[in-house]
Formats: sequence, structure tokens, C-alpha cells
Amino acid sequence: MTEEKIFERDDKNYLPVFNRYKIVLERGEGVYLYDINGKKYLDFLAGIAVNVLGHAYKPLVEAISNQAAKVIHVSNLYYTQAQADAATKLVALSGLDRAFFANSGAEANEGAIKIARKFAKKISPDKVQIITAWDSFHGRTLATLTATGQPKYHKGFEPLPAGFDYVHYNDIAELEEKISDKTCAVMLETIQGEGGVYPPKNNYLAKVRELCDKYGALLILDEIQSGMGRSGKFFAYEKFGIKPDIVTLAKGLAGGVPIGAFMCTEKVAQAFHAGDHGTTFGGNPLACAAANVVLDTVPDEKFLSHVEEVGAYFKQRLIELQKKYPEQISDVRGEGLILGAQLDKPKISGVEIVNECMKRGAIINCTVGTVLRFIPPLIITNSHVDEVINILDDVLSNG
Repeated sequence: MTEEKIFERDDKNYLPVFNRYKIVLERGEGVYLYDINGKKYLDFLAGIAVNVLGHAYKPLVEAISNQAAKVIHVSNLYYTQAQADAATKLVALSGLDRAFFANSGAEANEGAIKIARKFAKKISPDKVQIITAWDSFHGRTLATLTATGQPKYHKGFEPLPAGFDYVHYNDIAELEEKISDKTCAVMLETIQGEGGVYPPKNNYLAKVRELCDKYGALLILDEIQSGMGRSGKFFAYEKFGIKPDIVTLAKGLAGGVPIGAFMCTEKVAQAFHAGDHGTTFGGNPLACAAANVVLDTVPDEKFLSHVEEVGAYFKQRLIELQKKYPEQISDVRGEGLILGAQLDKPKISGVEIVNECMKRGAIINCTVGTVLRFIPPLIITNSHVDEVINILDDVLSNG
């Protein structure tokens, strides 16, 4: 089938909620994708931080194939080894006590919100406030889009669930004003992703942890984008010397197979009983078989060291690009392989830069209209970084 026919079918039948690029991707290998016409693209988006092991990673493909040949789904009314193994690994890695599997990041965050509310209600019936950050992103269910501190996602979906308030990320004074004994939880991305790639500054997360402890509020960290080794640590919060009460994961957890998860302390876990939460598909054997491959690969010390090393090299190359084009790039920020380049009056817009890079064979991303976001497979090398930098250099120089 031609790409024109695929465009026609999709435009006619699929709900028009995505602004799609006019390419049909057909297969991938390593850090490269190929479209239906055979054109090759260097993938520096990784399905939005999902394909952490790249494309067609042999052990992952084999695990999925082998599990599919055995059983794909059995219901969470029964035990499976794949799920038990994945839960055990996540508990050990997080330093928390319990894990729950869902199908997506939004579902993981929804579960985190629910268990936090249930836990707080046992302390006081009016301990319901959940504080999140402006420019955050937590999902698209009604509760998680309300938790998302971007009004553009709220418009048209009112009335939104009650009890959410917002503060500016990295502004501890503002949080001190908002938090109280009625605060159920503070919910933050460890590193803001879609909002523009903002890491915490000035010991911010440690101060948030102190305020949560002072007022008996839970600290929920959303590591759906910044977790799974992307920062150079398996959990980004490890870089900042704290531990949350609840942490959420998804995206790269199964290397591309849909899955989400949240982990929590035993104290928090005791708020839930049979029937309080659930899922039909979450944590099914197929998804967990894939997750186990990722969980056996990414936490390896050498793997994480590679992420830190290539991430540092990439950041330095972006800084060099910033120095070369100071009138177009005003800032470079991020940790490991979640990096952002802030655009400042570029010759062409962020969207146009993305399109021009695609024409030259590189897939990158622009978020909030002005930040080039780089969240590639964690297996990229310095030579891949050089490849994308050369393409960016060409685009910025030619406009």
C-alpha cells in the first residue's frame, strides 16, 4: 500500500487528535527507523522516551515472541512468574515496598493519586489537596490532566476533579505558602519533560521532601519520562539524594510494549484493599516478559555509565551549538539523555527545525513550541550524537 493511501485511510477513520508528520514508519533497527519508501532516519525521539533499547533489540524480540507462544493474558485473578519477577525487580530498584502494574503512564499516575487520597482520608477526611507544578504533564485521564499544570489541556473538559493546586517548579517559597495539614500529596516530575526539560535546582527536591514530612503529605514523583535510566541513574531521584513515598513509571519500562507501574511504601500500600483498584490488562505476561528484559539490562552499572557519558558528550555538543548560534539557542539543560535546547528567536520556528531535520534524516522533537527536546534510545553513541549535531548545525545555518 502506498503512503498516500495510508494517509487517506487514517485521515478518514482515525480520531484526529494528533498532528502527524507525513511519513509512514515501517521498521526499525538499533537507533534508526525506516519509512515505507525505505528512507532511513536517526531516531532521537525514541517514541517519546519509550524505545530505551532501540528498535528490534534481539533479546526483547525473543522474550516477546517466546511469551506470546506460551500465554499473552490470563487476568490478574491469577499469578504469573513474569509479573512476580518484574514486581520484585522494581521493588528492589526503587527501595520501596510494593508495585502495581497498569497499561500506561496516565494509568500509573491515576493509581498513585487514588492511593494517596485513600491513605490521607484515613488521617483526616479533609486532607485532600494535591499540589502539582505549572508546566507539568501527568497524563490525559480527567484526574491526570487536572494534575497537569497546563491550562490548555483543561479547556473544554470542565468540571475538573476538585482538590488540585499548582506551584511553580523550583520555587520552594511558593510551595511553603500552599502546603498545609490539609495537603494529601505533592506530585512532581523529577525532571519536567514535556514542559520544557527542567531539572530541579538548589536542592529543591530535598526541600520538598522536608515540607511533605512536616505536614504529613506524601511525595509522589512522576518518573514516566525521566526514569528507566534516562538521567544516568535508574530513577532520576537517585541523583538528588531523596526517596519518594510513591513513584510512577511507564514509557521505557517494557521497551515499547505498553505498560505502566507505580511503587509505594508498605505504609501507603496498606491503604488499598482488594477491590479498591485494579486493571484487566495491566501487568499481563506479555508486557511483563518485555519489562523483565529491560529491567535486566538498563540497571546494569556499565549501561548507566554509558548513558551518563554519552549524555555529557551530547550536552557539551549542544552547548557548542549554542555558542555558535547564541542568537537562536539561549540555553541547554537536562540530565543524561533527557536534554533540551531553548530556542530564542531562531531564524525558523521549532516546528520548522523538526521538519528540516526530518528531511535530512533525523527525528527530533519540539515541545512547548520553543524547546528542542532530545530523548533518544539509551544505546546511542557519540557518533550518533555527532550525526544529529551536524544535521542541526546545517538546519540552523541555512534557516
